[in-house]
Amino acid sequence: AEADQFTRDALIVIAGSKEKGRDFVYWTEVKNMPATDLATIERLWNKFSKGKFGYTVQKKKWKQSKGDFETFCRKIGWTTTDGEVERKKRWFGASEFIYDVKKAPEGHLPLTSALRGTSLIKKILEHPVWDNDDWKKEP
Repeated sequence: AEADQFTRDALIVIAGSKEKGRDFVYWTEVKNMPATDLATIERLWNKFSKGKFGYTVQKKKWKQSKGDFETFCRKIGWTTTDGEVERKKRWFGASEFIYDVKKAPEGHLPLTSALRGTSLIKKILEHPVWDNDDWKKEP
């Protein structure tokens, strides 16, 4: 949970949102996020989850979902069922997400809010830093 919150906080800073007095990132700001910072965040997620979590893992799941957000959410465990009704998991209040690397599905973390729509997660997954494996190299 701490790494996940740290990631959200870091994205707010590297997107320039914090200096504008916002505690969230607009999808239009993603293109200006430095590749080196995103790569560092990704290497940490990959290293400490043994390749189970991170944006590159989510990008793979996104491609497998053919860009369908609902399918993507099911693949990475962001949905749950109340009786016969499927819904997105909640992270406010008592979080329903799984922060245990052994129990969580591949690509479950980091969490990215879709409260303002799905453009933010899409833009993060489309960032040019993921176009090749250079992000894996330590600076």
